[in-house]
Amino acid sequence: MKTEIKTLENKKVGELTLPKSIFGCDVRKDLIARVINWQLAKRRSGTASTKRIQDVQGTSKKPHAQKGTGNARQGSLRSPQMRGGATMHGPLPRSFAYSLQKKVRALGLKSAFSAKLAENKVVVLEDFACKEIKTKDMSAKLDKLGLSNALFIDADDVNLEFVRSISNIVNIDVMPSRGANVYDIMRHDTLVLSKSAVEKLEARLV
Repeated sequence: MKTEIKTLENKKVGELTLPKSIFGCDVRKDLIARVINWQLAKRRSGTASTKRIQDVQGTSKKPHAQKGTGNARQGSLRSPQMRGGATMHGPLPRSFAYSLQKKVRALGLKSAFSAKLAENKVVVLEDFACKEIKTKDMSAKLDKLGLSNALFIDADDVNLEFVRSISNIVNIDVMPSRGANVYDIMRHDTLVLSKSAVEKLEARLV
């Protein structure tokens, strides 16, 4: 599966054969969905909290006599039926994270790469080298490449000038190959890989 290698100036400089074991797999939408749900579950803060009766401040004295006042029977002002009282069966701080098999995560990532290639949404660049921090110039280069919503994946050391140049451009993100994940790949329209990133991904997933 050959694809063109371009520069940031949109000039063709060669060809690269993408590994079929990563970019030519069957697209398993079920696995993609499972991995995305797993990722989003881990990101949940789980800090929602309500007060149980022991957490509500106030007296424990019985509000009024059991009978003879014309009021309903009450045992505490902190009870859930009282204004300002406790909440019954409300949420408490918890972790929403759960485990997912390593093989499933790997297959989900391969399916995401394969889905993008099947849609012709994969671009390979020679590198992300950038000599100076110029957001305006970088935006013009992205327009020439036809990229308005893209995820850039580089090798482990991402060019710092490139990162700073695109940091203020909407819908454009960059990450090292070790951070490549299904959620970020699928939520961007186009996947842009550096030549070295393809090598790193091949070593990681094959």
